[in-house]
Amino acid sequence: MTGSDIPSSFRLAYVPGVTPTKWVRVWHERLPGTPLELVQVPPADAGRLLADGGAEAGLVRLPVDRDVLSAIPLYTETTVVVIPKDHAATAAEEVTLPDLADEIVLHPLDDVLDWETLPGRPAIERPASTADAIELVAAGVGVLLVPQSLARLHHRKDLTYRPVLEAPESRVALSWPQEEPTPDLVEEFIGIVRGRTVNSTRGRAATPPQPSAKEKAKAKAKRAGTATGSARKQAATGRRAGTAKGGKPAGKRGKPRGR
Repeated sequence: MTGSDIPSSFRLAYVPGVTPTKWVRVWHERLPGTPLELVQVPPADAGRLLADGGAEAGLVRLPVDRDVLSAIPLYTETTVVVIPKDHAATAAEEVTLPDLADEIVLHPLDDVLDWETLPGRPAIERPASTADAIELVAAGVGVLLVPQSLARLHHRKDLTYRPVLEAPESRVALSWPQEEPTPDLVEEFIGIVRGRTVNSTRGRAATPPQPSAKEKAKAKAKRAGTATGSARKQAATGRRAGTAKGGKPAGKRGKPRGR
C-alpha cells in the first residue's frame, strides 16, 4: 500500500476484559504512519458497531452474526467465581457448580456467559452491570461468575476468585465486517494477531529482509575463505602443471653428471 491507498487511521473495537496491548505495539512498529484508534464497546453492542462501520475490526466475545461478520476465534477464557476473601470457598483451588448450590449467584444484565441454567439461588433483581455486581459481592450479597479477565479488570483488595469447573466459558475472537476482498488494513491486523512476520506474503507487500550485522560478517568471512581457497587451488594447479611437463619437477632436468 502506498500513497493515497493508505487510510488515515485504523479503528479497533474491543470489549471489556480483552487486552489488545501486544498487538497494538506490533502495529505501531510495522505501520508507524497509520494511527490505530482503540474503541471500547460493551459486549452486546460490539456486533452492531462493526456492522455499522464504527470500527474496521474488533476483539469481541463470540457468538457473532456470521451472516454479517467474519470472525477468527483467538482463545477461550477460564470462568471464575468472584468471592470475598473470607469466603469458605477460598480454601479450595477450584470450585464446582454444585459447590455454589446454596449461594446467591448474581446475574448482571451484561453477563457474557451462555447459561442454560444459572447455578445457586437467584438474587431479588439482576444488577445492571458487572461492575455493579462486583460491588454487591463486596457487600456480601452474593457471588459472581465471570471470565477471568473480567475478574482481573474489576479487582478489589477485599475480593478474590477461584476457577469453576464445568461452567460455560467465553471465547474471544477477532471480527470484522464481511467484505470481498477483505480491506488491506484488516488483513494487516489479522496477520499481526496470527503472528505472521513482517515479510509475510499475506497482507501488505513483503519487504525484502535485511541481513543482520552478524549475517553480514559471516558472509564476508565466507567470501574471504572462498577467495583464499581459489588462490591455493590456482597455486596447486600451477605446481602440478610444472611437474607434469616432462614428467619431472621444473628445474630438475635429469641426473647430475658424475665427476
